[in-house]
Amino acid sequence: MNGFRKSFPFTIPVMAGYLSLGIAYGLLMQRSGYGAGWTLLTSALVYAGSAQFLGVGLLAAGAPLLQTATVVFVLNFRHFFYGLSMITRYRDAGALRPYLIFGLTDETYAILSSAPPPEGVEKNTFYLWVTLLDHLYWVLGSVLGATVGSLITVNTEGLDFAMTALFAVLFVEQWKSHRDHRAQLIGLGIILVSLKLLGAEHFLIPGLIVISSLLLWMDYRDRKRGREAAE
Repeated sequence: MNGFRKSFPFTIPVMAGYLSLGIAYGLLMQRSGYGAGWTLLTSALVYAGSAQFLGVGLLAAGAPLLQTATVVFVLNFRHFFYGLSMITRYRDAGALRPYLIFGLTDETYAILSSAPPPEGVEKNTFYLWVTLLDHLYWVLGSVLGATVGSLITVNTEGLDFAMTALFAVLFVEQWKSHRDHRAQLIGLGIILVSLKLLGAEHFLIPGLIVISSLLLWMDYRDRKRGREAAE
């Protein structure tokens, strides 16, 4: 349990966000006619955060399965890009690797990409505990929201904005934890330009492609310079 005890503090900010966001999602599911069982299944097996919020509306509207799958795929396409940076980290994860890939949300990535494993905890053990705890927070919050949703009479309009707020907090934390802000500034600048040029409906994927290509090139350039300096 040493891995759990030392990994848990890293996940406390996510716990606060995921429990509240999960409750909001569970409330929306309950108000749309889906009970705790469906909420448990979607949170445990889909585990897609903002896509689940969107999925509530699609399910309630009776959207076709293909349309729902396409929308969710596009919304979560960003995972492909930041997941590339975890390939080398997960290379020796063995049997844990499929679950670590499945559980790599934005918030989990923010922790694993910026925080080194605590002293005395093996790298893959740290990765597993952070991923598993974050997953459990989301499932627990959503089931709780769906279970007590019928007892809550507040207006749920705007609850899905909590996900945006959590992203903003994580961005600030990453900014504070790194001295080199090139990646953050590049990402922010390219996304703003893409939004201006392509509009709100089409900016995300082209912007992510440009960001990923530029960051991969910068990483290759830095590695090449390091090898040349070593020689």
